[in-house]
Amino acid sequence: MYSEKTTDRPSWDEYFIKLAWLVAERSTCVRHHVGAVIAKDKRILTTGYNGAASGVKDCLCLGCLRNALNIPSGQRHEICRAIHAEQNAIIQGGYHGINISGSVLYCTHSPCILCAKMIVNAGIKRIVMSTAYPDTSFEELFLEAGVEFFTLQPNNFSITHVP
Repeated sequence: MYSEKTTDRPSWDEYFIKLAWLVAERSTCVRHHVGAVIAKDKRILTTGYNGAASGVKDCLCLGCLRNALNIPSGQRHEICRAIHAEQNAIIQGGYHGINISGSVLYCTHSPCILCAKMIVNAGIKRIVMSTAYPDTSFEELFLEAGVEFFTLQPNNFSITHVP
């Protein structure tokens, strides 16, 4: 009979944060590769990565306007062509008719204030992030709205069981 040691398995939070890092590999941003996974009841509902709107040229093609203008990370979000990973994951829920209320959002980076507002209004109840983003204004909003948040840095991003 097959027996697997449970201590070798990642926790559900580690599992989903690792998946967010994998999703980030699809990013078309030249500055930050950000990925997000929205899950509920241990099931993936949607994913998102940062990149230009569907059907339009992205920064890989056109270059980064924020870099050209020397805009620091965490400022002047409206100048960027990209839609943030969290926004794309939320939008995918609406586009495909998936109820994300009461879910958990796993993201490679902490959210900007714009994403934080969307997260609150989407009914997401918990955020697990892996890397700090320069904008920390989300913290006060999440505390007031009752959205739980914490940082998780998995010890091992490698795939440990490959046939």
